[in-house]
Amino acid sequence: MLNKQAFLCVTCGTQYPEAVDSPAACSICTEERQYVGLDGQQWTTLAQLRQDHGNQLTPEEPSLTSFHTQPRFAIGQRAFLIQTPAGNILWDCITLLDDATVVAIQERGGIRAIAISHPHYYTTMVQWSRAFQNAPVFLHAADKRWVMRPDACLEFWDGHTKTLPGGLTLIQCGGHFDGGTVLHWPAGAEGRGALLTGDIVQVVQDRRWVSFMYSYPNYIPLSARKVDRIVAAVEPFAFDRIYGACPALTVAEQAHSALHRSAERYKGAIQIE
Repeated sequence: MLNKQAFLCVTCGTQYPEAVDSPAACSICTEERQYVGLDGQQWTTLAQLRQDHGNQLTPEEPSLTSFHTQPRFAIGQRAFLIQTPAGNILWDCITLLDDATVVAIQERGGIRAIAISHPHYYTTMVQWSRAFQNAPVFLHAADKRWVMRPDACLEFWDGHTKTLPGGLTLIQCGGHFDGGTVLHWPAGAEGRGALLTGDIVQVVQDRRWVSFMYSYPNYIPLSARKVDRIVAAVEPFAFDRIYGACPALTVAEQAHSALHRSAERYKGAIQIE
């Protein structure tokens, strides 16, 4: 009997359904927001990735731990475990899931539910769900067509907001993807509130600012109208901190004003003179 494997795209980290042969191409990377690497389409598997990669855990603040893979793999984003009295939420996803990561999460109370900001971070979400008692994975329905590995654990939600256990709220902002979502954590930042944004709102190297893009690697900007929609979507929520997609990129304080002034700076830069 031929051996089937769930192949991973090396460029974006997306996992595909089990098959004897790798797909001809990654549908995520051939779309205009991503890219195929200089060496062409390449594939690996989770078993191969585990041989020479590991996950670094970083305590960000009480009840919040981030995870990112070293050496860097694929896009290089971080995921977050938010601990709440009603159960833990995994925000966003990284490709590598190994025994050490599972143990570390179990020691912190496991995972009750998973929520992901947009399709570039869907990665091995089905694998993560199965490792934690088939935890439901919440994805916005507007991005359903970008799911490469369908599974019963996936739950698609519609509308502008969805409440999660522990008082957390998913907020559809659009922008980078139609279903682009951020997570509001009211207990974050010592009770002042925090947003976890993936790259729907991208914390930049000057961590007093954020930015917005339709495609980051291909430098395609968003329109002013879509930036305004993102700002309006999160405006009803109190937050003083923004945790971005990349390790260490966090707006530590005064994030609400940082978002507003960043949006105005961005719109000024793209306006027609």
